[in-house]
Amino acid sequence: MPQGGDDLYDEAKKESSNSNRKILYTHGFKFLDRAAYISSRDLDHQKQGIRSPWRLCPISQVEEVKCILRLLPIWLCTILYSVVFTQMASLFVEQGAAMKTTVANFKIPPASMSSFDILSVAVFIFFYRRILDPVVARIRKSDAKGLTELQRMGIGLVIAVLAMLSAGIVECYRPKYADKECPHCEGSSSLSIFWQIPQYACIGASEVFMYVGQLEFFNAQTPDGLKSFGSALCMTSISLGNYFSSFLVSVVMKISTADDMPGWIPGNLNKGHLDRFYFLLAVLTSIDLIVYIASAKWYKSIKLEGRFEATDDEQGNFKV
Repeated sequence: MPQGGDDLYDEAKKESSNSNRKILYTHGFKFLDRAAYISSRDLDHQKQGIRSPWRLCPISQVEEVKCILRLLPIWLCTILYSVVFTQMASLFVEQGAAMKTTVANFKIPPASMSSFDILSVAVFIFFYRRILDPVVARIRKSDAKGLTELQRMGIGLVIAVLAMLSAGIVECYRPKYADKECPHCEGSSSLSIFWQIPQYACIGASEVFMYVGQLEFFNAQTPDGLKSFGSALCMTSISLGNYFSSFLVSVVMKISTADDMPGWIPGNLNKGHLDRFYFLLAVLTSIDLIVYIASAKWYKSIKLEGRFEATDDEQGNFKV
């Protein structure tokens, strides 16, 4: 096999009003280059005007496959974050319903606490765009943007761990102020629902770094003809996160309810250990963060023809 991509098959550019930029050759996944290797049989077929796309592929198509394979480890690491994000609309609400939801004569719906997530998103978008990004760019002393997409996604995972730790700590104290005999666990604890604000705020902050960075990353790192595929990766990570969350709850309940135990997440939360489930998610997200850092350091940014060749830091490679 040739060392570079110069001797591999490449179709001549066809004039098109919607032409895509050519992907430059990369040295990873060398075994895929065989699809673009021109054998003596292919030369004979070219002289006869015959070309089978199943035997000989342009190197640009091979590079598209390489690009997708490089994105998959990053994409897999984003699924577990969606599991954490899903708790805001499920277990956070159940937890809030078991806390004191009245202020004077006004009753606060537990689901309305997600408004603090929205406020957190608005605050942290301003903080990131106006303060953090310019400060990072000034520290680097370059004209490049501040944090790269990969770095922002890593920060999002770190904040997600903090969100789960915050929720777990609140759940540790909530049962201490609760009526153990509460049949339906509705407002049974005297601990105010406002103690949930930190966990909602952390989820909102992690959204700003993870979901926004994730969408920008996948759109920037996919070839021009596969931009919709990059957006689809973001949507599938969210949907798979919801499925995995349901699966994880089912597994935890099946294991924790052995020997007639009430389990970690029973109907009456005062008899369960919801805090252990939150801490389990914090541990899983921490492991996911370690895998993500390794994948991000291994990742190589896509290089397109005509694009300014920036430094590794500007291209989006992860730097610790």
